[in-house]
Amino acid sequence: MAVKFGVFVPQGWKMDLTGIKNPVEQFEAMTDVAREADEKTDFDSIWVYDHFHTVPEPTVNTTFECWTITATLARDTKRINVGQMVTCNGYRNPSLFAKIASTVDVASHGRLYAGFGAGWYEHEWLAYGYGFPETKERMAKFREAVEIIHKMWTEDSPTFSGKHYSIDAPINEPKNAGDKKVPLWIGGGGEKVTLKLVAKFGDACNVGGGNPETIRHKLEVLQGHCERESRNYDEITKSSSFDVFPIASGADPGKATATVRKHRGDMSFADFSKGNVVGPPEKIAETIQAAVDAGMEYAINYIPGLAYDTEPMHRYNEEVIPLIT
Repeated sequence: MAVKFGVFVPQGWKMDLTGIKNPVEQFEAMTDVAREADEKTDFDSIWVYDHFHTVPEPTVNTTFECWTITATLARDTKRINVGQMVTCNGYRNPSLFAKIASTVDVASHGRLYAGFGAGWYEHEWLAYGYGFPETKERMAKFREAVEIIHKMWTEDSPTFSGKHYSIDAPINEPKNAGDKKVPLWIGGGGEKVTLKLVAKFGDACNVGGGNPETIRHKLEVLQGHCERESRNYDEITKSSSFDVFPIASGADPGKATATVRKHRGDMSFADFSKGNVVGPPEKIAETIQAAVDAGMEYAINYIPGLAYDTEPMHRYNEEVIPLIT
């Protein structure tokens, strides 16, 4: 299976719109990156996060809401798929999520990748009034939610009665754009719950955070679950996520990252390079290839600074992708 590639657009969560002050201009900068990826690259998909508060800490800065921008980006692009890594179960009732995703799949003409996860960012949970249940309860809710979503995308009169959620024959029409079920991308590497749900209901997974050893182990666990569930392991797309910043071969890393670091609050190169793989295309490709060799089939990339300069995205497209086998 040929490796496919996705790229995040700047939506503010990682402090990637702070250099633009007007919120309308921020939104258009995000949209411009999406259009450029759609029209001028070979990326298969663009991605957004489902968060309300910035990282690494909450600040009073723009973070555009996940599903609002998924819908608008779907209408502002023509070819590229649009996904979320990943929708937080705690922020929307699962039956509502299923309905939203079905609608957006139609709006995108079948280009939606619906990412889904249990959620983790305690600060925004509490700030928005969702509480923050213990991990055991969050995972129990997540388990029920995934089954409800699957039912609403595959059954005409679905019913479900669980401890946390229930549905009683909700009408979800249209279920999709008309030619295929909405692909469910499940994020997380929990071996007892999450990967088992991938085996039962998922069309794709996202595991390992780009670490090849972790990816290999998690996919071995997933394969075991698939065998027990009589699920074809090869039907599931195996993805992982990477924070990268490709620079020209021979370029000075400090100088090449100066502009993007300035927009990140004059971040030092040492701090910037802790969170991002910085280097020429060969170095980035080596990182991605190690994950491919571990079993990954789909690389989803966050490239800092695209709101101000899309050259690193094009460098990745033109010089990194051809090196991956």
